[in-house]
Amino acid sequence: MDTPHRKFGFDTVFDDRGGVAYAPPRVKKNFTAEDVEAARAEGYQQGERSAVVQAEREAAQALADVAHAVQQAFSALSAVAHEHREGSAQLALACARKIADAALRHFPEAPIVAALESLAREVEAQPRIFVRVSPELEERTQQALENVATQIGYQGQIVARADGAMAPAAFTFDWGDGRAAFDPQGAAERVAEALEAAIAAEGLHAEPMFS
Repeated sequence: MDTPHRKFGFDTVFDDRGGVAYAPPRVKKNFTAEDVEAARAEGYQQGERSAVVQAEREAAQALADVAHAVQQAFSALSAVAHEHREGSAQLALACARKIADAALRHFPEAPIVAALESLAREVEAQPRIFVRVSPELEERTQQALENVATQIGYQGQIVARADGAMAPAAFTFDWGDGRAAFDPQGAAERVAEALEAAIAAEGLHAEPMFS
């Protein structure tokens, strides 16, 4: 009959000189209330530390997500604000053109009168000023300029001449030593070009909406 093998128990092992080469750890079988409480406290602390670390990681990720969302929102708002500013500027320009067109229809001689008043110093010593205007404004312009000349003390002669190539409210001044001209359509186009250039230069780098 075979003898069953004895399991190796990992008991104390002695070396050749009788010293202890290996001693199995003693397993404590009896625990006091203090031991149980200490073990419980240690386990609780380890669990708490693990939960805190996990919560901190989740909070950091949440903050990163919030920062990314805010950055995207500000970028979108900046684009919307730029479009709003551009639309408002274009609307203001369109309204200004409507008002200017209506004013020129009712007072087509007003730009010519304003030009003569501005040029008073330059033309005061000139014997004659020639003014070219559209045919329908020849007489009206002549009378308006003579009235202004009297008010500013201009002693020379002003001659208004009809020019079929001139648009309504457009004019040219010629006084020998100088020349001045005004074209409502050209002026409106230059204003529009300047506005578009300003909007393009501003881009999305205008003053922030939030500080």
